[in-house]
Amino acid sequence: MKKDPWKDPVLPTTRKLAAVPGTRPLVPRKLGTSLGTRPERGIRMRDVLDDLIGWWQAGETVGMGTVVATWRSAPRPAGASMLVGPDGTAVGSVSGGCVEGAVYEEARDAVETGVPTLERYGVSDDDAFAVGLTCGGILDVFVEPISRESFPELGEIAESVDRHEPVAVVTVVKGPDDRLGRRLVLWPDRESGTLGLQRLDDAVAADARGMLAAGRTGLLHVGHDGERRGDDLTLFVNSFAPPARMVVFGAIDFAAAVARVGAFLGYRVTVCDARPVFATPKRFPDAHEVIVEWPHRYLQREVDAGRIDERTVLCVLTHDPKFDVPLLEVALRLPVAYVGAMGSRRTHEERQARLSEAGLSKEELGRLSSPIGLDLGARTPEETAVSIAAEIIARRWGGTGERLAGTDGPIHRTAYR
Repeated sequence: MKKDPWKDPVLPTTRKLAAVPGTRPLVPRKLGTSLGTRPERGIRMRDVLDDLIGWWQAGETVGMGTVVATWRSAPRPAGASMLVGPDGTAVGSVSGGCVEGAVYEEARDAVETGVPTLERYGVSDDDAFAVGLTCGGILDVFVEPISRESFPELGEIAESVDRHEPVAVVTVVKGPDDRLGRRLVLWPDRESGTLGLQRLDDAVAADARGMLAAGRTGLLHVGHDGERRGDDLTLFVNSFAPPARMVVFGAIDFAAAVARVGAFLGYRVTVCDARPVFATPKRFPDAHEVIVEWPHRYLQREVDAGRIDERTVLCVLTHDPKFDVPLLEVALRLPVAYVGAMGSRRTHEERQARLSEAGLSKEELGRLSSPIGLDLGARTPEETAVSIAAEIIARRWGGTGERLAGTDGPIHRTAYR
């Protein structure tokens, strides 16, 4: 009898793992030796969507493994996906180690049987590195066959992702066999598919749309009819929200470096400055857009248009009171993820005094990160950009900004701030 991965949380790593075509054999090795494949950054379903939609449009059936939950220091986030195409091609990654080989075989089985499965992979600290689960991490992977018949909404989802329109896919990953793999697809103003019962769809839709609005991907546990206190069903909510925004004010050399790092981290980067001679796309090739406008007017216009949300990051690098003060009067009253301003400590004190005179409360002033960035001893624009990015990451995940060697507890946090 096959083990229930939810009752047997740690599966042995000694099972025979097949090599993925196009890579070296994925077999367990001792610490300090090559793993055979270079670790990748987390590959979410969004990143394999082009390959998936190509096979889907051709009428092929594809096996897909998706990370739906992680514990401890698992190397890939929820939503990371791996595909196995009809020709055996592997696309994407769920762990970067030997788990890949196991998921590959499970995906091929899912295509043959048409039956989705939930697998849990976890190892001891001693074996963790060899299989791509650092520090004894644990991850749950939902493996399913994907075809036009099983996932008719995929084409519309791909169109929404391409247009940067928010959409969430809710999938039953644990529950009765007749519910397993059922999907409800949610847009802000409509929905498609079903989880099996209208009452369940209605109950789940509100929570899933809340996760979509925040750009969050993760699990929901509900009763058979959607009761919030139940745990009969485990649902995976995969949110395809537009990328979070980073708005950089001030067209200076530091802004170019910040835009480069911001784009690397996945933000949609806007650079804004009132001076047309400096605010040019040529000077900021990594920015998605360059705006010539007074910063406070542009920010207010974006707020009024609903294009600023709780994930937005605002970096004020103008270093000029005539720009800084009116801009921060708007920024510090917004429910955004981060507001940072460049300047010396003396500049910060003078800026705080002006903002206080303008009527901002102590609570609002306390939201300002200034001088911007973490204390890395940065000197160059590039080093300063890394310092700013480090503070943004620490703020997002609740990190301390201290050296990991001097801290205890989990290395990776799961709570999004």
